[in-house]
Amino acid sequence: MAQQLELSSTVNESQLGQRLDQALAELFPDYSRSRIKEWILADKVSVDGEIVNKPRVKMMGGEEIVVQAEIEDEKRWEAQDIPLNIVYEDDDILVINKPRDLVVHPGAGCPDGTVLNGLLYRYPEIAEVPRAGIVHRLDKDTTGLMVVAKNIPTQTRLVRALQKRKKFTREYEAIAIGTMTGGGTVEKAIGRHSTKRTHMAVQELGKPAITHYRVVEHFRAHTRLRLRLETGRTHQIRVHMAYLNHPLIGDQLYGGRPRPPRNAGDELIQTLRKFDRQALHAVMLRIEHPTTKEVMEWHAPVPDDMVHLTEVLRADTVEFGDLDY
Repeated sequence: MAQQLELSSTVNESQLGQRLDQALAELFPDYSRSRIKEWILADKVSVDGEIVNKPRVKMMGGEEIVVQAEIEDEKRWEAQDIPLNIVYEDDDILVINKPRDLVVHPGAGCPDGTVLNGLLYRYPEIAEVPRAGIVHRLDKDTTGLMVVAKNIPTQTRLVRALQKRKKFTREYEAIAIGTMTGGGTVEKAIGRHSTKRTHMAVQELGKPAITHYRVVEHFRAHTRLRLRLETGRTHQIRVHMAYLNHPLIGDQLYGGRPRPPRNAGDELIQTLRKFDRQALHAVMLRIEHPTTKEVMEWHAPVPDDMVHLTEVLRADTVEFGDLDY
């Protein structure tokens, strides 16, 4: 059975000159270019209040986009009995603490075994909701909190709040390579890497991306951080930290190879070598409940692998008593 879907967003100034279908594919990355083109041709897309049914129309930047379409149930994905750590649930939302090694949504190279497959198994009725209610994603090896909508009105409200950067706060714990002397904000657009198609990169004509960070703890040659996303681009924290020349420990995609400090002991060297994922955890999620309007907040304990890494780095710093500037 088809379900009604409403999406809204504003064309970025950086999308000047893009075709309508290209701009929409970037604004709504959860939907394929072919599906977006179908919506345009079927008079489902309005630009500044006027229906536009030509995919090639060029954008000037700043246009208000509204998509009112239909989407089929998520029947094409298989329901699978995949354990999900549900930390909160009511009639409209559920909050999951995602472990490492778990992809959120099926895609190229990962057709099943995802959070979405597990949601379809546990909540068969969620097949009526686009993307089985998934509002935002975490990378496969990033752990922590994510919210899922259990019905279409809830998903629409949450997506709108996320797009408008209102009443939707996500904070992360991370351990970066190098000694960072203070906090700050990275405001650099992010787009697909020009040659490495699995990578993202800071790109002048990419999507706007803003990451706030502060130092929580210094180690000899590493820094523990608390970060808050103002936008939610693919790999955003990882790309922004690499841009600052402080990639996350274990992030093989963006340069987080082991870099022990001088005279490091065997335990620290081995811990750094064996840490095989980006040291990144979604530790706090705060939203205004889309139905009750109550502000709700959840916290997920830092996982054991990052706790152990922190303890070993701390012990090394205590032993040597100085920072490796």
